[in-house]
Amino acid sequence: MVKLRRDSGKGSRSWIALIGAMAIILAACTAGESPGPSTAGSLPAADLQPIPMRIGALIPQTGALSGIGPALEQPLLMGAEEMNAVSDGLVTVDVKDDGTDATIAGQAVDEFLTGDHNAIIGPAASGVATAVWDEVDTANMVMCSGSSTGAIFSTETYNPNHFRTAPSDNIQGPLLGNLILEDGSTDVAVVWRSDEYGVGFGEAVAAAIADSGGNVVLQQAYDKDLTSFTDLAQEIVASGAEALAMITFQEGGQLFLDLQSAGFDGQIYVADGFVDNVNDTVVPDLTQLKGIRGTYPSAAPSNGEPTFGERFAAFAPPDTPTVFSAHMYDCLAILVLAAQVAQSSDPTVYQDEVIGVTRDGEKCELIADCLEMVWAGVDIDYDGASGPLDFSPNGEPSLGVYNVIQYDAAGAVQNEEEIEGQLPS
Repeated sequence: MVKLRRDSGKGSRSWIALIGAMAIILAACTAGESPGPSTAGSLPAADLQPIPMRIGALIPQTGALSGIGPALEQPLLMGAEEMNAVSDGLVTVDVKDDGTDATIAGQAVDEFLTGDHNAIIGPAASGVATAVWDEVDTANMVMCSGSSTGAIFSTETYNPNHFRTAPSDNIQGPLLGNLILEDGSTDVAVVWRSDEYGVGFGEAVAAAIADSGGNVVLQQAYDKDLTSFTDLAQEIVASGAEALAMITFQEGGQLFLDLQSAGFDGQIYVADGFVDNVNDTVVPDLTQLKGIRGTYPSAAPSNGEPTFGERFAAFAPPDTPTVFSAHMYDCLAILVLAAQVAQSSDPTVYQDEVIGVTRDGEKCELIADCLEMVWAGVDIDYDGASGPLDFSPNGEPSLGVYNVIQYDAAGAVQNEEEIEGQLPS
């Protein structure tokens, strides 16, 4: 059961505190007292020094998700700059195109694995991440996903070679389902693209609606490579649905147009895959999108580090999108912090510290402060740009923060309120 809390307005700093099922204790034995504000889990300050990291980043510079590429790349460049200002040469980030394609991403992975890289961030899409995962895992490389939200990763047993800062669709799916019911609809159709992003998300939406007493009149996957959705649109209309949740990427624009042609007059709900990829090249008259509602990962969650938004706006080029920017920044921060705690850039060594730097220590938010604390021997709890991560034993955030969104008369997305969900246990 997903626990929901709503926060209206931008001034709220409330958050759900979750008691973790696992505590990682960073301990070391020393003779005498450890200097500074160390906790019982502190490491000996005399042994700690900056550990340089070289990180390969897989960014969708081309392909279906290229529209959000800058949102994923710029926070890594900003993070590297900020960390290098603390310790010169601490972080190097090398960026390659993942193409939103398994083959292109695989070629980039090959280069990272044959070089002197200590970690990989990305790729963006859940399906692409799944496709390259075996190769990364076999090489004992650590990979952090800052935008792949696929529920498939939540079902896997913990593997220390993989973690993510993007919250699972097992959180967002039920939140979207709850929103639909709270808006007053009872007969709901749910359709989703047939890939790692769509399947888990769509099934979670449908299950939440059914579990809460709604009537799911149609639920099915569709071929994401279709160029026409006339048959599916007619099925949705024939189902009698008064509301439709559609989990899509760019093809959602064509599905929307075919729904209009089929005469569907119910309420439509979407998520980030639609918002980030459907534009006027797909739907020429964006005013047609008026009234569409949905959920979207918060770019500046109220429980996140409060200066990130301003810093990112000052660093990135104008009009850079912000979806998952905070989560990508936190991927970089956690990797670097874990290596500092482990005093090793070897993935097989620092992987054991990844969960621990996100919970159960002395809280810190700004990366400069966190680095200085680690080097001073303090056991930290990094609460980052995307909020308190508090990793579950599975290596992913226990909490997700989202905005309820609605398209206005001009076809622009407006945030209505912030909602929070907890990873189902």
